[in-house]
Amino acid sequence: MRALDLFCGAGGVSMGLHQAGFEVTGVDLLPQPSYPFEFVQADALTFSLDGFDLIWASPPCQRYMTGGNVNREGTPDLIGDVRDRLGSAKVEWIIENVPGAPLRKDVTLCGSHFGLKLRRHRVFELSFSPPEPPPCDHTYPVVGVYGHPHGGRGAYPTMLPGSLQSWREAMGIDWMSAKELSQAIPPAYSKFLAERFLGEE
Repeated sequence: MRALDLFCGAGGVSMGLHQAGFEVTGVDLLPQPSYPFEFVQADALTFSLDGFDLIWASPPCQRYMTGGNVNREGTPDLIGDVRDRLGSAKVEWIIENVPGAPLRKDVTLCGSHFGLKLRRHRVFELSFSPPEPPPCDHTYPVVGVYGHPHGGRGAYPTMLPGSLQSWREAMGIDWMSAKELSQAIPPAYSKFLAERFLGEE
């Protein structure tokens, strides 16, 4: 089975797809020297979708983020274009983004679903029936992976100080820089959804 990871970044999603048993190809407009699988530098909106069994797309999220000091001016709004493109493909797909994105929220995942010390909600629109994750548990100490690891505590009483090492452990990712981690998806999320897809095959 072959999976295509569009807007792949440094490969957090791709690692989860790989762990679920897929041969993965990543596509990104920018070079991704840390990406651990086959990589093609190309435009995700024009790259060929032929020959893949599952397509994952994580369009840039800055336009849809709420709070913080995010500069949304000039940031792309690509979800509609991505949905149209994947909807016309004869292959199953997953679109991922932040909770404020204009997605049909088929599934919302949190690090606590997988025992990760991570507060990082992401929403997913699927072309196949969604799995039912366990409830969130935010009562235990977590790491907030955003901005940069400054060593201080975050906004929540149960948030632990951030460091590059604590970010890597919280995300289940050991090959990325802090900047790459701040944009990444934990492999546990994509592995969970890919296994659901495989279970329906």
